[in-house]
Amino acid sequence: MDDDAAAAMYRTRTGAVTTDRGDGGPVVFAHGTLMDRTMFRPQLEALAPEYRAVAYDLRARTDQYAPGYDLDDLVEDCDALLDGIGEESAVIGGMSMGGFMALRFALAHPERVDGLILIDSMAAPHEAEERETYGQLVEPLEGSTDPNPRSLAEGVTGYLFGETTREENPELVAEWVDRWATYPGAAVYNELHSWLERPDVTDRLSEIDVPVLIVHGEEDPSIDPTRAEPMLEELPDARMELIPEAGHTSNLERPEPVNEAIRSFLEERF
Repeated sequence: MDDDAAAAMYRTRTGAVTTDRGDGGPVVFAHGTLMDRTMFRPQLEALAPEYRAVAYDLRARTDQYAPGYDLDDLVEDCDALLDGIGEESAVIGGMSMGGFMALRFALAHPERVDGLILIDSMAAPHEAEERETYGQLVEPLEGSTDPNPRSLAEGVTGYLFGETTREENPELVAEWVDRWATYPGAAVYNELHSWLERPDVTDRLSEIDVPVLIVHGEEDPSIDPTRAEPMLEELPDARMELIPEAGHTSNLERPEPVNEAIRSFLEERF
């Protein structure tokens, strides 16, 4: 099924684009802040021979980045995505912000979730100091349709990539910096504010009764792996895989071990 046919209903409602590969059981991926659906290309290529692997652009990468929105809006967008690709339910995977959304999607629409894959994410909110730092970082971008300043795009690499990637794979980092420098400022401002003040959902994790895989880069500079560990205690059926030499975008920085963990999770649980 080509992208246009698979996502017609979703695009009509949200303006987003999907990449849809393979046939089998569906696995849907939602990206994190500043990223887009292409960050999951390694996972789609690895899973397509056995599964229907789908990645989609969230609101910030479409012309619907303004006005402001929140994670509940992104939850309903994901609901529309499943309608658009004709699936009643799927394994939902999310990286960082995508994981924040995926947890809330599982709570709001449990009948549509067969399992969760949480990549470099957490259930708790960011600390007050972090929220202030992030808020100040994007404050100059509010309402701007101009591209992000390149200095900002270069400055956030330390949040998104691990030390090993920044040292050993500068081409990957530079590719994303070039992309970030093209985004409208307001798109980044609204994207970050969609989750910045999110409430804690840790006390509701026991309601999620599907299998959960937690994947986390050992070098994650934004969300230390220890901040994801509490989910293991609260989720009824969860396991965690640490990815060495990977940062906040572990599935992009070290796709091989991440793909192995995801395939093993899917083969064992579904």
